[in-house]
This record gives sequence, C-alpha cells and structure tokens, in this order.
Amino acid sequence: MNKVVKTLISLVLLAVIVGLTYKIVQSVQEPVKFNKHVDARKEVAVQRLKDIRTLQVAYKTVNGKFTADFDSLAQFYRNGEMEVVMQIGSNDDSLAVANTQALRKKNAKITPQEMYALYQQGQSLVFSIVNKVAVKDTLFNNRSDFNVDSLKYIPFSGKQMVEMEAVEKMVSGVSVPLFEAKMPYKKLCKGLDNQLRINLDAACKASNRYEGLQVGSITAPNNNAGNWE
Repeated sequence: MNKVVKTLISLVLLAVIVGLTYKIVQSVQEPVKFNKHVDARKEVAVQRLKDIRTLQVAYKTVNGKFTADFDSLAQFYRNGEMEVVMQIGSNDDSLAVANTQALRKKNAKITPQEMYALYQQGQSLVFSIVNKVAVKDTLFNNRSDFNVDSLKYIPFSGKQMVEMEAVEKMVSGVSVPLFEAKMPYKKLCKGLDNQLRINLDAACKASNRYEGLQVGSITAPNNNAGNWE
C-alpha cells in the first residue's frame, strides 16, 4: 500500500471519527438545549396562567362563579368594578373603639360614609368602608407587560387557545364553582424536538401528572393551585 493511499485512508478515518464525535456531542447537547427552551417557555406560560387565575378569582368574587369564556374575562377587566374594603382606624386604639361603640349605640343606623365624615373632622373612630373601583385600576396596574387579549393564547404555540373550563359541582353537599386552564406541552413546545417532547409527555404520564401546565381543576378541587406549585 503506497503512501498516498495510506494518507487517504487516514483522512477518511479522521473524518469518520470527527463525524461520530460531532453526533455524540449533539446527542448529549440536544436534550440539554431542549430542557433549556422548555424551562424558558414554562416561565412565560406560568405567569400567564397566574394572570388567568387572578382574573378568574376577581370575576368569581363579583359574579359568584367562574367563566369559561375569555371574552367575558376581557370585558370584566376592561369594564368591571370590584369592591375594595378600606380599614379606617385601628382596633388596637382603645379610644377609637370606645368612641365607635358609643356612636353606634347612639345611632345604630349610622353609615360608614357618615362615620368617615366624622373621622375627617377629627373624631377617633375605627370602621370599614367599601369602595367600588375599576378592575383595570386594581389588577395588574403595575404591570407594563400585561395584555388581557393575550391571556387566551398558549405562548410559542402560534396562537393556539388555552384550554379553559368552568363548572359548578357538589362538593360535600355544597355547590362549588370550579375552573381550570391548561396548556399541554404538545402546544407549548411547538417547534422544539418532537421526540423529546413525546418523552416529556411519557414521563408525566408515568408519574400520573398532566402532560403540560395547569391551574385549577374541575375534577379535583385544589383551591385553584397550579401544578407547578
């Protein structure tokens, strides 16, 4: 075998070794990159589910039930009002407590507004007053990134819809409003390695967990907890 042939064989073997090494490195790095992308997407998705929960809880406080309709949530956010209880004075102030008791004994029908007027005049009192405020002025008003129209969409999915349901069920003989909102990994991980996503789903099933992110439950009441918590 002449020197040229030996050199060619050596070069071919080197190329094969480099190619195999590259494939091995890629096979190791691909799951790492996948998990990194999934974690980044989860962070965005979890915040969106938390926002849905916050708005749903406020909606229930006003309407007595949850809603499965994102348009109703958006309308509630833009046009709805909430009652906010404001505490005036302190129950630790014995003089304020005594003055309040004496005032109510004298006038049992005195309103919080009338008491507030007396408080502004300098009387030491303790009471609560309920004000109505716009939902949009109360919720998320310190969040420049909040967009109520985006709540319905699963991030990174090409605007596929969040799966949301709301029901009322009998729990221990009491009718209880329930809701859930879901983002399956199949949609949240759109565009990522499909086999690794399938493996992620399989791992969730093996652990008896939902294959995605979920807040609330219409089958097992959980105080509106998220499955990431």
